[in-house]
Amino acid sequence: MNTPPGADPFSNLAEVSRTLDSLTQCDQIETVLDEVEYLFEVIPPELQDLAEPIIQDLREKLGDCS
Repeated sequence: MNTPPGADPFSNLAEVSRTLDSLTQCDQIETVLDEVEYLFEVIPPELQDLAEPIIQDLREKLGDCS
């Protein structure tokens, strides 16, 4: 996802949401989770509601790696 300055956070969240099922490697899931959690901290509160389910799904996938 690698969010460059000035990027559209909504588009980034949509991209992660579309590719969520294809994330299978633990290191890949962890990287995307880190990026989405960072994005969550810097996006406006009205977009945080969109990010929360994605973060939850990524955490569940990461939990399956253990």
